[in-house]
Amino acid sequence: MALGRSLRTVLVIDSGLPCNRFTSHSHNVLTHDGSTPAAIAEAARRDLARYESVRMVNTVAVTAEAAEGGFTVTTDDGARHGSRKLLIATGVRDILPPVDGLDACWGISALHCPYCHGYEVHGTRLAVLGNGDMGYEMVRLISNWSPHLSLYTNGAPTLTIEQREQIRAHGIAIVEEPLRRIEHESGRLRAIEIEDGTRYEHDAIFVRPAIEQHSDIASRLGCSITEQGLVAVDQFGATSMPGVFAAGDATTSMRTVAAAIASGTMAGAMMNRELIAEEWSR
Repeated sequence: MALGRSLRTVLVIDSGLPCNRFTSHSHNVLTHDGSTPAAIAEAARRDLARYESVRMVNTVAVTAEAAEGGFTVTTDDGARHGSRKLLIATGVRDILPPVDGLDACWGISALHCPYCHGYEVHGTRLAVLGNGDMGYEMVRLISNWSPHLSLYTNGAPTLTIEQREQIRAHGIAIVEEPLRRIEHESGRLRAIEIEDGTRYEHDAIFVRPAIEQHSDIASRLGCSITEQGLVAVDQFGATSMPGVFAAGDATTSMRTVAAAIASGTMAGAMMNRELIAEEWSR
C-alpha cells in the first residue's frame, strides 16, 4: 500500500497460504480484533484494488536473482518478473515438537503468542511446553494470564536451580516426563498424557516452536541471516543486500499481524525513498 500510494508499479506475489491460516481468529489488531486471517487478507486485497499500479498474482516465487537495474523473480508457473527493488515478506514455517496430537491443536488450543491468544484462555488450565531458558521465559510470561499453569519439559529439564526454585515458588508444577500424546477433540485440548500414561487436564498449551524460512530466496540472494534463522534487517527493513528489503515474520520473533503491517509500511516507504534518491542522482 505504501508503494502504491507513492505511485509505484508494484507486483505482489502471494501463495495464499499464510502461516496464520491455522488460527481461527486474529487478535490484538486494531479495527480487526477477532477477525479471521482470511477476512483480514480479503480486506487487504480490497484496499489494494483501489490503486491501479498495484497488481496481485496468486502464485509462488521460487527464485530471485540480481539483474541489470534490479532483480528478476521467477514464479512456479515459469513467469519471470523484473523489478528495481525487492521486498521479501514470505514469513516462516513452524516446526512443532513431534508430539502426537499437537499439530491437530496448532492454532486452536496449541498457541504460540499470549498477546494474540492469551485473553481468550485467561484464567483457564494452561500448560507450557518448553525447557531451559526458553521454557523459563515462556512460563514466566504465561503466568500473567492464568494462575493455573504447569510447565512440561518433555524430558530431562535443563533449567537452572534458580529457575526451578522460582517456578515452583509461584505454584507452577514442573512435569519432566516425556509427552506421549495430546488428547483433544477437533483440536480442542482435553488432556496431556505423559509416557507412563498419567493424564493432566488442560484447556490450552503454549509452545514456542522452532522455525525455518518459508522461502530460501533471501539467503540465496546473499542476505544476512541471524542465528535465530531470521532475515537480518535494519530499522527500515533493509537487508544486507542492496535493493532487497524484508518485513513481517521472516524478520522478527514478534509474530503478530500488527507488527507485520507496521514493518511492511516502513519498508515500503523506505523503498520509495531509495527510488527517489536514485532517480534524482540520474
